[in-house]
Amino acid sequence: MKQILNLLNPSLLIRAFKNSLDGLAEAMKTERAFQQEVALLVVGVIAAFLLTEIAIERAVLIGSLGVVLVVELLNSAIEAVIDRIGIEQHPLSKRAKDLGSAAVLVSLITTAAVWIVILI
Repeated sequence: MKQILNLLNPSLLIRAFKNSLDGLAEAMKTERAFQQEVALLVVGVIAAFLLTEIAIERAVLIGSLGVVLVVELLNSAIEAVIDRIGIEQHPLSKRAKDLGSAAVLVSLITTAAVWIVILI
């Protein structure tokens, strides 16, 4: 029981929240793709409200854009870890970066498909 209460410790939750905000700030400051996708999210939120009247459709449209941001953050984290390991070329480093990039591409294609299905 004490462990469960410790998980709900406000100071730990606040610190975790601050770390998350630090990560978002770092991504906004240094990751060009993330900046572009945030701009896409802003435009997408406005478009979702202008183009749909059903709340669940808006939620799905906006949520799909949110997933792109999540995948981009994970891709950026993978790239940072690979870069931390070293600058030398290695097939596994290339593979990890390419797979992360592919995940972003798949999320973007999926988001485009969701928007097309809902709006057309």
